[in-house]
Amino acid sequence: MTPEPHPHPHPHAPDEPAVDLVPVVPGLHMLRFPIGQGYVWRDDDGALTLVDAGWAGAEDAVGRALREVGGPGARLRRIVLTHGHRDHVGAAEALARRYGAEVLAHRLDAPVVRGEAPVPEPDLLDWEVPLYEHGLTTPEAPPTRVDRELEDGDVLDFGGGARVVHTPGHTPGSIALHLPRPGVLLTGDTLASVGGVGLGVFHTDRAAAVASVRRLASLHPLRAVCFGHGDPLTREVPSTLRAAAEAARP
Repeated sequence: MTPEPHPHPHPHAPDEPAVDLVPVVPGLHMLRFPIGQGYVWRDDDGALTLVDAGWAGAEDAVGRALREVGGPGARLRRIVLTHGHRDHVGAAEALARRYGAEVLAHRLDAPVVRGEAPVPEPDLLDWEVPLYEHGLTTPEAPPTRVDRELEDGDVLDFGGGARVVHTPGHTPGSIALHLPRPGVLLTGDTLASVGGVGLGVFHTDRAAAVASVRRLASLHPLRAVCFGHGDPLTREVPSTLRAAAEAARP
């Protein structure tokens, strides 16, 4: 269903999260952290867009990955946050300051990212509780500025035009990014591909998350789907997403 990734590990300090750089499709790499992952898109002019920033304290490791993708003078133009959880926001503030990058998040999660509102509590199923507690071992994200608040349907200037798809359910302000020209979908944590592609975990509103999965499955063209957790999907993409949508239950 997905090709075996070939990670390129980067050396890191003992107290710094490891980051593996994994090619996905031309122009797109995955950054794999010990928990969760982000993505780097490189435009033809060399400018980089980071989708989710990984752990607090990972900025040096992410910087090395950015230089591998963008060269010694790597230019990080923007950081797009799919939602306000610590494993996606953690290094965003440090990276934004280092590179002068713009930080973008949906209007409903922006107060959480800034530290002005608490992280919304998920409605956990019994089997999710130990997984959630393990995830809390990730360092807490520091307050992070948001330079632009996003809305459903906004189009961002990378990848030939990346459309913001509001996908409430995991958090109120969760988003996905659809890049129609290369056929890439970045789902955040609404979907996951751990043990198969399906509804993710730790949702604040499972019914809304299921509706969001069904919306994502209706998008086209889709040639690669990238998740916040699990390997990217690059084969049998439409049929696999349709099956995930049909199987999802509130």
